[in-house]
Amino acid sequence: MFAKKAIDGETIIKKTYWAVTEQKPKQKKGTLIDFLRKNEKQNKSYAFEKEVNGSKRAELDFLIKGSGDKYHFIEVDLKTGRHHQIRAQLSNVNCIIKGDLKYGAKRSNKDGSIHLHARFLEFIHPVKKELITIVAPVPQDALWKAFEKLKS
Repeated sequence: MFAKKAIDGETIIKKTYWAVTEQKPKQKKGTLIDFLRKNEKQNKSYAFEKEVNGSKRAELDFLIKGSGDKYHFIEVDLKTGRHHQIRAQLSNVNCIIKGDLKYGAKRSNKDGSIHLHARFLEFIHPVKKELITIVAPVPQDALWKAFEKLKS
């Protein structure tokens, strides 16, 4: 699943994110549409069902790729790019990203990270017009390694 941006019908960027969450969405796959408003002082975004003063439309697609005993593996396709979009929108549907204290996680990860990973980036080379694919390795963590095996 990829986010796509096009110029004259040509896709120039595709992104896939992976998230490990404490809860899973009600459906296996779907689309979240919210209006996000950034709070500069808190460095946090808040999701609203309807447009509110200072908010911007945010849309993402998600797919549950698997579940373990405690956590769920979700692939995310951003259709818009907003401040903390994935974190805010998943939190808004009670799918808190593991370790993300700012958006409601029960506890932090030992290293202070959150379990959100920009996994794939694809784009058309501007001169050669060839598809370039970049795959970011997962962090050295048992949960990420389990997620990676689901993608094989």
